Amino acid sequence: MVGGGIALPPVSDERSGLKTFDLVLLIGGGVIAALVAFALLHFVAGIIWFAIKFIFVVAVIGIIAWWLVGRRK
Repeated sequence: MVGGGIALPPVSDERSGLKTFDLVLLIGGGVIAALVAFALLHFVAGIIWFAIKFIFVVAVIGIIAWWLVGRRK
């Protein structure tokens, strides 16, 4: 030792837990996964809603046609 100072143990660079970059990647991945999940849910709900509307319109047209054909007899 030079100057009679106190000897400190060597400082380790290793930290326990997540590093900042790992945390940013984890949060970014979670946000992207949530956006993809909501987009997929929106897509599936849109297909289901379209099918419901389509079936409803076909049923209304069928009922009107059945009513018109029945009236002619």
